[in-house]
Amino acid sequence: MKIALVHDYLTQRGGAERVFELLCKRYPEADIFTSLYDPQKSIDLGERIINTTFLQKIPGATKYFRMLAPLYFPAFRSLDLQDYDLIISSSTSFAKAVRKKPEARHICFCHNVTRFLWDTETYLREYGDYRYFAPLIERVFQMMRNVDLKYAQEPDLYIANSSIVAQRIQKIYHKQAIAINYPIDTSNFVFSDTKEEYYLASARMISYKRLDIIVEAFNWLGWNLLISGDGPEQERLKAHALPNIQFLGHVSDRERKDLFSKAKSIIVAALEDYGLVPVEANASGTPVIAYGAGGVLDTQIPGKTGVFFKRQTPCSLQAAILEAGGIAWDYENIRNHAVSNFSEQSFFSKVEQVIGKTSSSSNLF
Repeated sequence: MKIALVHDYLTQRGGAERVFELLCKRYPEADIFTSLYDPQKSIDLGERIINTTFLQKIPGATKYFRMLAPLYFPAFRSLDLQDYDLIISSSTSFAKAVRKKPEARHICFCHNVTRFLWDTETYLREYGDYRYFAPLIERVFQMMRNVDLKYAQEPDLYIANSSIVAQRIQKIYHKQAIAINYPIDTSNFVFSDTKEEYYLASARMISYKRLDIIVEAFNWLGWNLLISGDGPEQERLKAHALPNIQFLGHVSDRERKDLFSKAKSIIVAALEDYGLVPVEANASGTPVIAYGAGGVLDTQIPGKTGVFFKRQTPCSLQAAILEAGGIAWDYENIRNHAVSNFSEQSFFSKVEQVIGKTSSSSNLF
C-alpha cells in the first residue's frame, strides 16, 4: 500500500506539527507533502524528501505564510496524489483539500475546523490590520468559507483530536468524526519531582492563545513567569510586562524539556482545540493551570493533574494559581497518568484499527 502524508505547512513547530512528526516516524516509507517547508523553523524530518507546492517559490513565503491564505486551497489541489492508495492528511485548514484517485482512502487528522474562517473574531482580534480592513477581509473569508466547506467533503474519514473538535466537524462540515486523543513521545520529556520558583507559558504568540491574560495576572502577582515561543504578539506583550516576566523566544527541544520538568506549573489560557502542552507538562511531572474548556476536559483531572479556571480573565487565572499553590501535588502520579493515557502505543493501536476498517469498508459509523 502506497501512503502519502500531507500537512498544511511546515513553517513552525506547534502541536499539529509534533503530531505530524509522529506520523512521519510511524510510516517511514510514506512520501511527505506540504505547501511550504522551512527546515530551520519546523520539525526535523532528517533526509526524507519533502514535496512542496508552487508556493515554495514565492520569495518570503515561509516567513509570511499567513498572508498567503487564499492561495493554499489551489496549491493543495495542484498536488498529484493519484499514485497513492492511502492519504493521511494532518490539517487545521487546507491539507484536507488534496485530490485522490477514486479507489484510494483519505483519512484526515483534523486538529480543528479552519479557525480563522469559522472563528475569525477570536483568531484575529488583536491584529491591527484586521481592524482596519475587516470589511474587505470578511468578504474574502466568506468566499473562502464556501470553498473550505466544499473541500471538507473530500476526506473519507475524520479523526479529531478531542471531543470538542469532533463536535465542530459535525456542526460545520456535516461530517462525522472519531475522537482519538493525540499522543506525545514520552521519551522527549524528562521527569523531575523538584520544582523551581517559576511558572511557565509555552505558546505561539498569537492573540487566541491569550497570553495577555497571563501577563496581566503575573504583573499583579509579581511572581516569576517565563514565556517561551515567538510570534506577532511578542512586542506588544513585552511592552506590558513587568520585570518578573521573562520572554525566552524560541527555545531548543533540550531547553524546552528542562523548562517543562522544573516549572511549578505550566499555564494555558487559550480555548485549545486539544492542546499538547498540558499533556507534555504532565509527562514531565508538572501540573497544569488551564482555562477549563476545550481539549483539556479530555486530558486533565482537576486536583490530580491540574487546576481549571472558569473565565478568561486575569482575576480568574490568579484564583486558580493560588488554588494550585495549596495542593500537595503527586508529581509521579501526574507523570504516570500522561504515560498511561497518551502514549504513542495506545494512540497508534486505535489509529491502525481505524485504518484497517476504512480500507475494507466505506462506512465506519
